[in-house]
Amino acid sequence: MVLETRAVAPFFKNGFVLACPDTREAVVIDPGDEVDQLLAVVETRGLRATHILLTHAHVDHVTGVGRAKAVLGVPVGLHRDDLPLYERAPQQAAYFGLRVDTLPPIDFFYQPGIALKVGQHQIRAHHTPGHCPGGVCLELQRSGETVPWLFVGDTLFAGSIGRTDLPGGDYTTLIRSIRDVLFPFGDAARVFPGHGPETTIGEERRSNPFLQ
Repeated sequence: MVLETRAVAPFFKNGFVLACPDTREAVVIDPGDEVDQLLAVVETRGLRATHILLTHAHVDHVTGVGRAKAVLGVPVGLHRDDLPLYERAPQQAAYFGLRVDTLPPIDFFYQPGIALKVGQHQIRAHHTPGHCPGGVCLELQRSGETVPWLFVGDTLFAGSIGRTDLPGGDYTTLIRSIRDVLFPFGDAARVFPGHGPETTIGEERRSNPFLQ
């Protein structure tokens, strides 16, 4: 599997390009301020993007959606419960003293149990509210492999969890999402958070101070 990660100031939020090495089909996950670097990966590696997928709609995860959509011309997916946040991206940005133009409309909402194909592989969205109402975990099931890769947005970090003091956040709901949705993927599952380094479900189950 092709996986490229980029993060830049001011938020150092992870954006991802995920691609099937056989078909060269790709998805772009959470394009933010690093969007030009993600687009460069698509171009230089000769990939064909099919979707832009969002784990949630906080401003640092969506600032690059407009540019990515304009260049790639592919549909943008989000959980329905985060649409109000997405539509208020300019107001979110102003809170941080930044400017973001109105974002392009969402093309589709994730549906439970429905998989998107990335070449020979599949991605499913699992609702993980708590950090925000419409947060999701994007589960990548690689063809022929049993260990999933989880793109969890800001639900879970290496040694920490997402903040719940923003509008729509709820600590109890977040912990329930981690325990009831993420933990069942198994200790070997690889976790790619929205900020910081990769981890595993097992490592966070054993050592994350918020989950003991």
